Amino acid sequence: MQHLFFFAFTFVFSYLINGLFVKFSGTLGSKNAKGEGGVRWASTAKPAFGGISFYIVFLVSFALYTSFFAEVPVIDSFFGVLVASSLGFLIGLADDAYNTRPMLKFLGQVACGVILVLTGNCINVFSSEIFNQIITVFWVVGIMNSINMLDNMDGITAVVSIGIIFGALFILAFDRAYNHFYFWILTGVLASLLGFLRFNWHPSKMYMGDTGSQFLGVFLAAIGIYFFWNDFSNTSEGALSSTLLVVLMFLPSLVDTTIVVINRLSRKQSPFVGGKDHTSHHLSYMGLKDDKIAWVFFVLSLFSVAVGLLVNNYLKDWTGLSKFATLVYCLVIFGILFWVTKKKKAS
Repeated sequence: MQHLFFFAFTFVFSYLINGLFVKFSGTLGSKNAKGEGGVRWASTAKPAFGGISFYIVFLVSFALYTSFFAEVPVIDSFFGVLVASSLGFLIGLADDAYNTRPMLKFLGQVACGVILVLTGNCINVFSSEIFNQIITVFWVVGIMNSINMLDNMDGITAVVSIGIIFGALFILAFDRAYNHFYFWILTGVLASLLGFLRFNWHPSKMYMGDTGSQFLGVFLAAIGIYFFWNDFSNTSEGALSSTLLVVLMFLPSLVDTTIVVINRLSRKQSPFVGGKDHTSHHLSYMGLKDDKIAWVFFVLSLFSVAVGLLVNNYLKDWTGLSKFATLVYCLVIFGILFWVTKKKKAS
């Protein structure tokens, strides 16, 4: 009951705080202000305060857990996640407010990865410790940019993030770790996303902004390290199985980012400059409505997470066949969405 009460409390809290932002913020922190119309999908300016509610609920979840479960120690490495996520939040907040230079933003993202490495939140699936550390920083920077790039249409980033969090929560529930520290934190962030989604679903009233996408990027990258790269319930051996599990859990964002980078490089364009050439945009060009596109990404995220959990938690062994089938599935999804980006716009 305490978990249900906590979920209800954080959901209502998120809903109310986002509602207040919509009512009183006007266009403060808005996206699609003058000069940004070529990047955002929508044509009107809307407040980009959704990420603030994520961070507030994240901190509230941490504070309430330490109050309710004082006898259960907080995982030491989480303080690294707390610091790195806070830095990610500040990076996004600065970018929303001042449109910071890409290099400064990149260095901040690298700093988030280094903080996680120094506090014990490191990928540990390869034989070389230095390689694990390098891959960790690369992973954090990659996911922060991937989540940020995915935030290009109403509801998409929120529903994909919900799918990833569902995966982590299921792993804890499978092991009956309901009082596990991360179960509490994940529940709070999940509730904050659902409360925000009420205002971000098409037609949206607000965006999460870089404040939200950068915070979520760090947080989800850390969750990915703890639950999917170094999953304590995964009995299979080898880096390939861990990599496949991670790709499945983050499939929509990774596929979208990879396709965008490939297409932009093929046109001799910088992959770091925004544009309306994401897989979501091309689905719209084919005739799908914005809300239907969000459903496509939500179903794809949940199905991919379910496939990963099926193999990882029930089969308990990534056999050669399961690895091959997973790889084929990922390539098929990539191929379909890549093909979509090559289709001509509907007239």
